[in-house]
Amino acid sequence: MRLLQFLFRASPATLLLVLCLHLGANKAQENTRRIIIQNFEIPTTANRDEEVTAVLQVKTELKECMVAKVYLTSDVPVEGTFNYKYTRCLCDDYPNTYYWDFHTNRTVQIAAVVDIIRELGICPNDAAVTPIKNRFYTIKTLVVA
Repeated sequence: MRLLQFLFRASPATLLLVLCLHLGANKAQENTRRIIIQNFEIPTTANRDEEVTAVLQVKTELKECMVAKVYLTSDVPVEGTFNYKYTRCLCDDYPNTYYWDFHTNRTVQIAAVVDIIRELGICPNDAAVTPIKNRFYTIKTLVVA
């Protein structure tokens, strides 16, 4: 019986070790890298038939490269370069910046969409990863006066 009590009694050193392991595991979970970081800029207001420039900067904190397909979409049809789709290699040491110039006569909600896709011939040596979550977007509103 005393042998069992001895086995189940936790020493202070054991408790300290368990506490340190628990705290270390929490810090490891907080140190996650973001797959996509978007900075989407458009004017908040514009005049009718005024040319508007949308700028999207995309970067990642992952160490591996990814193939990113980037485009704009809206709740109303917009003509011109608004419909251009870009496909580029995205790596942590080189953020990508995209530009769209377009005209609109109506207030419009614009989404900047980044899809991580599987496509050969984009990244060097075709070395690219595809995360499970592969669509990221940011929505802004352009009010036309």
